[in-house]
Amino acid sequence: MAASQVEVKVLSRSEKEAQIKDKAGMVICVLAALLAINTLIGGSNSSKILNNTIEANNTWAFFQAKSIKQTLSEMAYDDAIRVNDKKKSEAIKSKIDRYESDPTTGEGKVELMAKARALEAERAVAKQRSPFYTYAGSLLQIAIVLLTASILAVNQNMFRASVAVGTIGAFIMSQAIWLWIPILL
Repeated sequence: MAASQVEVKVLSRSEKEAQIKDKAGMVICVLAALLAINTLIGGSNSSKILNNTIEANNTWAFFQAKSIKQTLSEMAYDDAIRVNDKKKSEAIKSKIDRYESDPTTGEGKVELMAKARALEAERAVAKQRSPFYTYAGSLLQIAIVLLTASILAVNQNMFRASVAVGTIGAFIMSQAIWLWIPILL
């Protein structure tokens, strides 16, 4: 039996550079697209945190105003009871009840408290996502820089490292979007 000979072709620097450029160009496009999407969604997430904070604060302020008005009405109710003015006391009692809960307008204390707590819950979820968007964006940027350096240095190991960093960045971005690993929260 004749031994088969395997021909190993040694690539020149320009051939290696062409191979890396072909692969790196496509990977850079994918990572840049992921980075743009991450930045867009992350910015929207930051806006949600800020808007929900403002809206929750406004809702709690409105709740506090209703509480003060209710307390003043309760004092007036006590005065009406003391002077035995049934008509006035019934009108004030009705007002006190509306301050406590008014499902028709959604502006009773019960409804305002539920609204404020819902806004705070949404904000809490957005805050959980926020660091993952930041880490993912940083890793995707680093991966793009490494890819560019791998082209200039004609270095396959640097190319592989950039793909690994980009993959980790994409993984962390997915965690930011879906919060699918509870232990990372």
